Amino acid sequence: MRFVHVEDFVHPNAGYQINLLTKLQVEQGHEVIIVAGELDKIPVFLTSFFGKENIEEKDKDFEKSTGVKIIRHPLYAYYSGRAIFKPGLHKLIKSLNPDVLFVHNEDTVMGMKLLWDYKNMNVPYVLDCHMLEMASENRFREYFRFFYRKFVTPIILKNDIPLIRVVDTDFVQKHYNIPLSKTKLLSFGTDTEFYKPNADVRSSFRKEHGIGENDFVVLYAGKLDHAKGGKFLAESLKKKFNLVDRNIKFIIIGTAPKDDYGKEVNRILSETENEILRFPTQTYFDLAKFYQAADIAVFPKQCSMSYMEVQSCALPVVLEENEINVERASNKKGIIFSENNMDEFRNAIETFGNMPNKEFSDYQKNARENVVNNFNFVPIAQKFTDVMIEEYHKFHKTTK
Repeated sequence: MRFVHVEDFVHPNAGYQINLLTKLQVEQGHEVIIVAGELDKIPVFLTSFFGKENIEEKDKDFEKSTGVKIIRHPLYAYYSGRAIFKPGLHKLIKSLNPDVLFVHNEDTVMGMKLLWDYKNMNVPYVLDCHMLEMASENRFREYFRFFYRKFVTPIILKNDIPLIRVVDTDFVQKHYNIPLSKTKLLSFGTDTEFYKPNADVRSSFRKEHGIGENDFVVLYAGKLDHAKGGKFLAESLKKKFNLVDRNIKFIIIGTAPKDDYGKEVNRILSETENEILRFPTQTYFDLAKFYQAADIAVFPKQCSMSYMEVQSCALPVVLEENEINVERASNKKGIIFSENNMDEFRNAIETFGNMPNKEFSDYQKNARENVVNNFNFVPIAQKFTDVMIEEYHKFHKTTK
């Protein structure tokens, strides 16, 4: 089948759900195209991490390595977390003649306009929702939710359009009046065969970068901006960590933004009493060796998709307390710290660094097993595809 995925923001070097899902759908035997916004109008806080230079070449490299073609459509602007596409998007999608259209993020401007044009598009849709309560901070959110309930939700329910929740939350029922019984829950995930512990890689990486076999290595990979807690991380690492019988070293992967906030993050990190190895932003598939060389991973603020990859590599995690992280750290998979509590964040790192080997091994084992058993994205991707194929047959049965 020919699947067309439409998404506001896509970067070929990222490890977002759409990158991995589309790659696996090609491996399943389908033709897959991504339609996304041009990067020129995407704000710096989204593009600075991977950069937008030579994006055409990067898109072609992505197609060559995955079989997934990326087509970019011009934007008017990117406002309040949503891309405003210029006219012609619907015509472009129709010209691609998709068997199924996957609309990522059902509450974007693009998603709502496509839903209003559902009958005219004459193609089966599948939607997904990524939204969490903690990410919904716009001051006009209550007006927007009322608008959505009145003018968008009825279209989804009337046409019985599948909506996939990728996080286990009641957000769509609570705020959009879409009953959970009308949705499907299919989690994020990762390729657990690519992201897995590797003792040889661990040893060679550590030797190459002057890290001892017994050194305790703490890893952070991600943006160093305000949303991801860049300054909180830097401030937390200023004072020396004292472990009982081993050295502690930090690996930080990612480039700070070029604004005043990013300059301050870099200044603080440069004054640290701890040993920090810094690396520039890496592509999704280049990150594995860093995870395999580390002992734990930390997430000073919002927990990104890389949580799946680090746990798949058997890394216990230090996570900020929120509605989903408590479960992610439960059953000895990680340690939770209170929001913006620097002392608890540092204590969690030291707790892991001083933990007896047997107990620490339990955390490692639980981390890996959790992802293998629940978030292996190969079978999860097949479930996404099953939903799309099922909707294709239902749509054409009802439109005959």
